[in-house]
This record gives sequence, C-alpha cells and structure tokens, in this order.
Amino acid sequence: MRLTLKVWRQKNRNTPGEFRTYHTEHASPDMSFLEMLDVVNQELILKGEEPIAFDHDCREGICGMCSLMINGIAHGPKQAVTTCQLHMRSFKDGDTITVEPWRAGAFPIIKDLVTDRSSFDRIIQAGGYISASTGSAPDGNTIPVAKVDADKAMDAAACIGCGACVAACPNGSAMLFTAAKAAHLSFLPQGQTERYQRAINMVTQHDEEGFGNCTNIGECAVVCPKEISLDTIARLNRDLVVAALKGLAPSTGVSEAKAG
Repeated sequence: MRLTLKVWRQKNRNTPGEFRTYHTEHASPDMSFLEMLDVVNQELILKGEEPIAFDHDCREGICGMCSLMINGIAHGPKQAVTTCQLHMRSFKDGDTITVEPWRAGAFPIIKDLVTDRSSFDRIIQAGGYISASTGSAPDGNTIPVAKVDADKAMDAAACIGCGACVAACPNGSAMLFTAAKAAHLSFLPQGQTERYQRAINMVTQHDEEGFGNCTNIGECAVVCPKEISLDTIARLNRDLVVAALKGLAPSTGVSEAKAG
C-alpha cells in the first residue's frame, strides 16, 4: 500500500508543534495501524531522521495506551476497536491519513503523539477503592450478587482508560471514564460503603484536573472501544444528587475548590 501520512510532531509540551508529511510504500493491508507506524519509523531511522513518538504497550486492545486521533476520529474509523486493533485494510491504497494526539487541556503533550494521562490515575486515587476487613480472603460465594448487577459491573469495569472519550468530547469531559470507574464498584455490595463519597470525590478530582463539563452530546460512547454506556453517567449523576442530599463534601486530600 502507498500511503501519505500527515503526522503531528512536537518536541515537548513547551514548544509549538506542526504537521509533517511522510510517505510510505511498504504498508500491508494485514498490518495493524501501529505496525504501519513501526514501518514508517524504521524508514525514518534509516534516513537518519528522528522516529515518531507514540504510545503503545500490549497491542491487544487491553492496556489503552494506543491513543491516536486518526482522520479526526479517536482510534480511527472502526467502532469498538483500539488503534492497535485497527488494520490497514480499513484504508485504501493511496490514502492520505492524518494522525494526531489526543487534544485536551488535561492531557498535555509529552512528545509528538504521546500525551500525559496521569490525570486519570488521580481520579481513580480519589475514590476507586473499597473498605474491606483484614484477615484471610472470604469465600467468593458468601456475598451474593444479582446476575444483572454483576453484568453491569463487568460492563463498566471493561473501561481501559484510553482517553478516547475525552478526545472525542467537544467539552473535553472525562465523565464517561469517571462514571465507569465509579459504577463498576457501585453495582457491587463491596462498593456500597464509599459509594456516595466516592462519587463526589472522583467528580471533584475530575474538575480539578481541568476536564470539561458533560453536556450529554454522546460522542464519548460512540468512540469508546469498550462501548461503555452513557447509562453509567446517569448513574453517577444520581449518586451525586444523593451525596448532595447527605451533605457530603470531598474527603481530605481532595481539593474542595469545586465541590458542591
């Protein structure tokens, strides 16, 4: 395949970036998008040029590292797949492909296509935990969980934290991610102790990280490679209402600047 790539190149977050054009004739329809970038980078190295920096890890659609905007779409033109699962047969010979990093203020660019998504880690740290008695592990069948709740918890837990929801949202909101991380615990008996405190802590941290407000546009769910439902956001909003009625405020260690 002959391809023309317009790739965003940026030395670091403090320097301006620009699109640069690259050509390759060695892409195969059977390659993944990341394998195609490997080929381009090898060609750049042989020319004595600096390779394109991009995030990757498992290349199996599990880790969420392969965060790329491809022709303006998070993870590319196919739904329910990550960039590493997108194959070049989704494109045509002679195509021009634009490749960009996630565009969000809360995801500052580290280099080229690599962004800093540590803000997600801090949202999880704010409330992604449960209280449990110490001692030996309890029998897995001692706490019954309804099948429907277990399924919904597993659906929410499928979130891999890739950030596509943020990149696609016109507001740069991370509410789908935050809601998924809260929901997979709130559906289970073990997650009830901190349920409402968790909601207000995580949303407060979400706002402190600089993510935008959710206005239910729905782009986040469309591009989510794990097809997380907007229902998780509705559930989180209900938990926030309960938290407000209970008079809960962000716990110590979570900024209170935007609580309420």
